[in-house]
Amino acid sequence: MRSWQRCLDAAGVTSGTDRAAYLKAKQFMLSREPAGHLAVRLLIPARLQPHILAGYAFASFTDDLCDRGTVEERTRRYEGWAEQVRTALDTGTARHPLLRAFLHTAEKRELPRSWVDSYLVGAQVDLDFPGFTTEDDYQAYIEKLTWPFLMITSGLSMPGGGSRAFADSCRLLADACQRTDFLTDLAEDLRDGRLYLPTDDLEKHGVVRADLEQGRDLPSVRSLLSATAATAHATLREATRIIAELPEEQRPLTRFVILLHDHRLRRAQAMGAAVTRRPVRDNPIECLRILAASHRRTLDLPALLSKGADPRP
Repeated sequence: MRSWQRCLDAAGVTSGTDRAAYLKAKQFMLSREPAGHLAVRLLIPARLQPHILAGYAFASFTDDLCDRGTVEERTRRYEGWAEQVRTALDTGTARHPLLRAFLHTAEKRELPRSWVDSYLVGAQVDLDFPGFTTEDDYQAYIEKLTWPFLMITSGLSMPGGGSRAFADSCRLLADACQRTDFLTDLAEDLRDGRLYLPTDDLEKHGVVRADLEQGRDLPSVRSLLSATAATAHATLREATRIIAELPEEQRPLTRFVILLHDHRLRRAQAMGAAVTRRPVRDNPIECLRILAASHRRTLDLPALLSKGADPRP
């Protein structure tokens, strides 16, 4: 693992103020997502590490503003932050360290501003989330929020945001990861008064919201959760096409992301209706195995995800 200072050098971050801002972004991600931070530090080239961490820090900080506190508190904080971001994009300057690092990264990596603008608009959905009625509602959420989130984080690995084919593959990955997260975080979301599964899906399986809120272990609940996991898994397998669109040196991190979400889906399936009562947690030993497996160039991801094979080397 390269030292952080050498990573900044390789990324072309020379200003002392900018280097301090990137350090804040790194520290934020280490605290918020230690596993993700470690994966970035171990799996991608040194010159890209500051940029990827800056993208995730900015997007995650924005996401946190939309999730914590009352609707009024979230809205007030978010509107102030969104104004700061738009002003920074217009002027090319920012005082907030996470925003300063992201601004520098967006310029260096030639990130299209449209992705940032789309994310700022989409993030407002979570300020007072109304729930989904149909699958189309869910897909609109992916289009407005999750896809732009991925493009201002993982998309930074490709100059200019990459090709249209790459962006389309990112959308598939965004869909798979988001549906996985909704399933693994179901218990916590329900406690916060939120349900991210479309109500049409509940009706299709004969489930009412109270069944989920009260953690009932019913055949209908298990059927709903199993179908949700199956859909996420199918999309995740389709999203493996993104690997072929990346330079070889950037493939290990994306392999890790795909295998990690496969791991989470399998844990959720094994828990059954218990996912309504407690969140799905990663198995640390398995995560280390996934980290090691992500370096393998010969790894057949579609086959692995179809068969549930052991990814360890």
